[in-house]
Amino acid sequence: MVRRGETLRDHILDVAKEVFLENGFERASMDMIAARAQTSKRSLYAHFPAKDVLFAAVAERIRELFRGKLRPPENYAETPVEAVTLFCGHFLQLLQWTWIARTCRLGISEAERTPEVSAQLYEAFFGTAGEYLASFLGARYGLADAEAKALADRLLGAVVYPALPQILFGVRRPNTELPDRERLADDVDLDAVRRDVTAVLTTVKDGTA
Repeated sequence: MVRRGETLRDHILDVAKEVFLENGFERASMDMIAARAQTSKRSLYAHFPAKDVLFAAVAERIRELFRGKLRPPENYAETPVEAVTLFCGHFLQLLQWTWIARTCRLGISEAERTPEVSAQLYEAFFGTAGEYLASFLGARYGLADAEAKALADRLLGAVVYPALPQILFGVRRPNTELPDRERLADDVDLDAVRRDVTAVLTTVKDGTA
């Protein structure tokens, strides 16, 4: 199949993402990426003149894909507590997927070499989730932007700890199957998430958040 223009660019990004995750930034080479993408080095360099440029573009590609997978809380349920519960549960489910766990590790390992790209990867996951959640909370509870962001950070922190650190440090094994919301209750302890969400959102109703 002959790919050109944006189709080739997107294909290169998807292949490069896999190569970076499998080999790390240092061991991944442009030769390796060109061969895996079944394109010439000339075509690769025409789209991405250097490996760090390609790495940054991969981070942006990951953000786009993650935004499409997570989606805002209003897509999950009608009542605020259940919408936030299912949203946070799915966020945790995604973070526990082996490819996203590897991406988080990659961002951490490259933080000194490419801090801007590592920040991009952080924003791809945690920035996206925080943005979606803060927007929802602000609209539903009439909160100012700063209050909504603080509340979103509090909720996300409660949900991802300690599962995410345990996965990043190898204490727990990540899930190898592609996350599916139909399996959410199997992959995540939704009762625990619901308790955390209810406890936090109750303080908003009481005016003590």
